[in-house]
Amino acid sequence: MQKIRKGDDVIVTTGKDKGKRGTVLRRVDDRHLLVEGINRAKKHQKPNPMKNQTGGIVDLDMPIDISNVALFNPQTQKGDRVGFKALEDGRKVRIFKSNGEVVDA
Repeated sequence: MQKIRKGDDVIVTTGKDKGKRGTVLRRVDDRHLLVEGINRAKKHQKPNPMKNQTGGIVDLDMPIDISNVALFNPQTQKGDRVGFKALEDGRKVRIFKSNGEVVDA
């Protein structure tokens, strides 16, 4: 089970985008995430008439290491660590380490 998943709201803890919040678009691999609006890079792109793409300079979201983000806790309005807990009915859920609240509602 993954601590940070697609669709989670995360906050950046280190780097040039420190303090920014975004939504996880996808997991690139075990260590990297693609977060909306975070770690943007400019790419010079050639036009491609076959795909109906215009040329120019475009902004791309680049992958960020999972250790540089923390799951956003809405109760404390801060980034928080994630743990796991087994419920009475046998389900395994993610919890916030600071207050023990269940992440998956």
